[in-house]
Amino acid sequence: MDKQYRRFCAPPRRRRASGDVLSESTVAGTAAFAKFMAILQAVADAAQPLSIADLARASGYPRSTVHRIVAALAEHGMLREMRGGYGIGTRVLGLASRAWSQFDVREALAGELRALRDLTGETVHLAVPAGTAMMYIDKLESPGPLRMVSRVGATVAAHRSAVGRAWLAALTPELCEARLAALPDCDDAARGLLSSTTLPQARARGYALDDQENEAGICCYGVALQAPDDTVVACVSVSVLCFRTHADPLQAYVAPLLALRERSRALLGLLPPQGG
Repeated sequence: MDKQYRRFCAPPRRRRASGDVLSESTVAGTAAFAKFMAILQAVADAAQPLSIADLARASGYPRSTVHRIVAALAEHGMLREMRGGYGIGTRVLGLASRAWSQFDVREALAGELRALRDLTGETVHLAVPAGTAMMYIDKLESPGPLRMVSRVGATVAAHRSAVGRAWLAALTPELCEARLAALPDCDDAARGLLSSTTLPQARARGYALDDQENEAGICCYGVALQAPDDTVVACVSVSVLCFRTHADPLQAYVAPLLALRERSRALLGLLPPQGG
């Protein structure tokens, strides 16, 4: 997990006196494109928004170069300004959502997710971290007549959703605190409650709860899914319309989630290693 979310460091390459990285490719335009990708990757890997100065230090590029790159990326929706720095933009999330249909995690868990939906009779979501939010990469609808408006590719706040809280609770304490500090639209009081009560409770009981905090009328139960080496790969939730919540939600929703979590470890262990 630490490798997956480590802060970007520019790879060792020959540099000009100005600090610009010399491209090793013979393809025309690669050097310029590589600079844009380096800045985008730095922002994506950071635990908090990065300023122009932060990006200049991380990449080794001159501040004037970084400023031009950031302005161009922001103009095209690849970055967005937030809390005195820059974070991943909505266009990146939109592009990523189109690739999830071939994502190994979805394929590996497809049978388990269908079984969970059929057993609970409720909507099942599979989500992964996307910046400071969680993005749905799969959704299995409840067979009931009423449907939820969530969709694959949409994002939900990590601190208000069951999948997000499950993810935060599964992180190391240091990384969890860094992620909490970077959350937008989450004031100090909410962060304090998450850190002192909500997340410790989720860790102790093995699942996270969203009691209409993300969306009125909907309760969600979520767990983090880990590979055999304890790397958190994704999170899954059961979402229930409150008026039809089972009299024993622990037995109806949480028990199947915990069982899926245990079975999924072996399945996720078969996935190819993810690069840092």
